[in-house]
Amino acid sequence: MTTDDRTAPDTSTAELSLEELEADGDLAADYIEGLLDIADLDGDIDIDVANGRAYVSVTGGDVDLDRLAGVDTVQALQDLTRLAVQAKTGRFSRLIVDVGGSRDARATELKRMVDSAVAQIAAGREQVELEPMSSYERKLVHDDVADRGYFSESRGEGRDRRLIISRG
Repeated sequence: MTTDDRTAPDTSTAELSLEELEADGDLAADYIEGLLDIADLDGDIDIDVANGRAYVSVTGGDVDLDRLAGVDTVQALQDLTRLAVQAKTGRFSRLIVDVGGSRDARATELKRMVDSAVAQIAAGREQVELEPMSSYERKLVHDDVADRGYFSESRGEGRDRRLIISRG
């Protein structure tokens, strides 16, 4: 049985205070800084808190930092960072990691996917299935699809979980 991402409650971090989210961001920044040092990569780390999440961005550096900016690499870095924060705090963290603006680039790419899916539906297709994506990316797409007056649902399990878009 699958659950629609929009309705699945996430109570694991619902009660976190601003101070706890900032602490998560600090722990994440320390972890990422250690990884950058090990890899001998330069980068500036920025921390922000918004929408009940800590956002940690790695910027600056040089072209070597671009090696970390791929979608799969950023997702892996985020997963490792979340585990490191969880090991220190004892609770799951929903923090978001970005490298070199890759999240913004991916959000733009996701909007283009939704544009294409909506165009296909307007041309007569009943539904369009998108590629597998992370829960954060699915949330972005769910919101975009709903804003356009269409319907989306998640199907599949684990790394194969994807969105199906149809008329609202």
